[in-house]
Amino acid sequence: MKRLVVKVGSAVLTEQNRIAKERMQNLVDLIAELKGKYEVILVSSGAVAAGYTELKLDKKILANKQALAAIGQPILLNRYKKMFEHHQIITAQVLVTAANFRSDEQESRMRNTIEALLANKVLPIINENDATATEELVLGDNDQLSAYVAEHFDADLLMILSDIDAYYDKDPRANADAKVRKTVSVIAAAELEKEVTPNSTFATGGIVTKLKAANYILEHDREMFLSSGFDLSDARAFLLEERHLGGTYFTKSAR
Repeated sequence: MKRLVVKVGSAVLTEQNRIAKERMQNLVDLIAELKGKYEVILVSSGAVAAGYTELKLDKKILANKQALAAIGQPILLNRYKKMFEHHQIITAQVLVTAANFRSDEQESRMRNTIEALLANKVLPIINENDATATEELVLGDNDQLSAYVAEHFDADLLMILSDIDAYYDKDPRANADAKVRKTVSVIAAAELEKEVTPNSTFATGGIVTKLKAANYILEHDREMFLSSGFDLSDARAFLLEERHLGGTYFTKSAR
């Protein structure tokens, strides 16, 4: 069975400063389908946004953002738990920092944990440990984390579900004639050096962090698919029907 990492961002999971329940439910239903074909690991943002539903703190202040993450993480995981229970799927929380990937011993322990969960059909839900990881909270993002997870936990494919539905040849918000790059094998260095421009209040990325994640994936001879997290039809077609309708497939070889 192939191994799949699914990453979903805050822009998909939140709406008007609260959890977007319908989109979250659609994600859960898709993952339940995917588990019939793949071993699935979920990398989920949304803890800070979930915390904000309980306590309105200024998230521009680092201590406040960490507090919101600490408040929101159990809220987010509880919602996932209840939704996945309808599919008889057990979930597990795994909080990590970049430091966990820099130590062979820590990485080995994490890998053993993930392997044990997957062997028992449990869905690992991974997030960055924002409540304590000061440096990572400021500079890190879950797009990059999901790429690390895909590489270090030996996934065949990383799927990023976002408010960005594909990689275009130019900014589609400013250019009506922008075209989707359906398959990409090389990313220009200039594209990776552009300014990070998140589209959502609680998001930390934008297309640049997706491209950095894709570049990491390509450098490690793995594959990534970027598509909309608002409309999951492209993701479903690609993963379950092997049809590439929309979205961008990052790969060094033809599918």
